Amino acid sequence: MRQTSLAFRAGACCGAFSRIPPLRLAGRVAGVAGLIVDIDGLAGHVSIGDRLLLETRDGRAVPAEIVGFRADLAQAMPFEAIEGLGPGSPAVSAAEADSRFAVSDDWLGRVLDPLGRPLDGKGALPLGKAPRVLRAAAPEATSRARLGPRLDLGVRALNCFTTCRQGQRLGLFSGSGIGKSTLLAMLARRTQCDLVVLALVGERGREVREFLEDDLGPEGLARSVVVVATSDAPPLLRRHAAYAAMTVAEHFRDQGRSVMLLMDSVTRFCLALREIGLSTGEPPATRGYPPSVFAELPRLLERAGPGLQCPDGTAGQITALFTVLVEGDDHNEPVADAVRGILDGHVILDRRIADRGRYPAVDVLRSLSRAASSCLAAEETAMLRRARAILALHEEMADMVRLGAYRSGTDPVVDEAVQLAPRIEAVLHQDKTEHAPMADSFAGLRNALGDD
Repeated sequence: MRQTSLAFRAGACCGAFSRIPPLRLAGRVAGVAGLIVDIDGLAGHVSIGDRLLLETRDGRAVPAEIVGFRADLAQAMPFEAIEGLGPGSPAVSAAEADSRFAVSDDWLGRVLDPLGRPLDGKGALPLGKAPRVLRAAAPEATSRARLGPRLDLGVRALNCFTTCRQGQRLGLFSGSGIGKSTLLAMLARRTQCDLVVLALVGERGREVREFLEDDLGPEGLARSVVVVATSDAPPLLRRHAAYAAMTVAEHFRDQGRSVMLLMDSVTRFCLALREIGLSTGEPPATRGYPPSVFAELPRLLERAGPGLQCPDGTAGQITALFTVLVEGDDHNEPVADAVRGILDGHVILDRRIADRGRYPAVDVLRSLSRAASSCLAAEETAMLRRARAILALHEEMADMVRLGAYRSGTDPVVDEAVQLAPRIEAVLHQDKTEHAPMADSFAGLRNALGDD
């Protein structure tokens, strides 16, 4: 009887505790300088990454995040416009400002912002049962699975010359206006994977709808989750677009599925980090980027790839392609150089190739997949080596041939390059509506080389 009484009392206490309203820590806005909002009264109770709600004079709640501390003040950065904030405005830490992401399987075919709010007019997003932390750690290096079999990307130039394996991470390096978005749409529609997660970080607002409806299309959107933060969004929202997309991809990877993550672009993610870092007082380093940018890059990029290996040897995979918008077509600028050193390969889009009218404008001589050698047959490796040699020699001799300084028959190797290089270029050309399976890609290259 005594045990029953104790159990009853314990249950009653738990019920009473559950009815207690959650603790709401409240502070006040002490000042606003640029992108930073100084908050008094919370410095001893909050930490980096905690969410707040800032109340404007007209009653609007502006979500914000703690990004630093200065003396007794907490420094927050808002996710939205801060018009209406002033000294004395309330700053509240509350459950509704939770930084976790409740990803659901029903998000396929939806477009959302980095805070999990729908942008497609299709109603509220269903919430998953297990919220995930946005800034999670990468899987343990010694426990995660190895790369899977080679992946059919549906693009001849990539299938042949930068052959990709499941779980591999590639960088797409491109200047502006060379066809980067069109290539991403081709990959989203044609890659042989279970689903696609697409992050548009700092994208032009005018182009988002055109990309979704014209480039991606209903076919691509149906199997995609799209996270959007346009160029006019605050830097914190642009930064979180990358985290949110990675979190969605991890949700599906942990189910054992093959996920294609397309992020456009890492450069704009770094620009958002730069704005945040400089606003919190970090010193500028390489080309104005503070040190935290290059510390944060591997934390994000390493999260992609194979998941933890299950006892039966299986694992989900995030095959990722991160675009890098190189400034002034300088492929050695700091962000491009750092990303290239972290990823498992790089694809270069060249403006001169685009000017000649060959799309996708992939420079196969400068592009590289570090995992290709382990997934290619010996015959395929020899064929690709020969094709690269022909293209390299033709590029070297092109000016002499064009000026008439080279006479046919002088060198049989050069004659072969002059004859076969245009045929290889024809294989690399692909319309954005065309699908090129892996087997057909290698067959087309073999035919161009006359190896049938």
